[in-house]
Amino acid sequence: MYHDQAMIPLKLLDPYSLVNVTLGLPFIRTSPGHGTAFDIAGKNLADARPMFSAVKLAAEMCLREREKKKTKH
Repeated sequence: MYHDQAMIPLKLLDPYSLVNVTLGLPFIRTSPGHGTAFDIAGKNLADARPMFSAVKLAAEMCLREREKKKTKH
């Protein structure tokens, strides 16, 4: 299954809190589930909720990582 195929049903369930997480990188990377949305850029049409969800998840992942490092020492 391709990335885009998996995203379709998830977008239908909750398009505002869908977050894409890239795994295997040495840093945390999240992005809104809808992609770049260049077609509405600069038109005051975008909804900020997906971006807020992506930033919130990244912050939660950072805190979780910090707690894991604390318990190791």
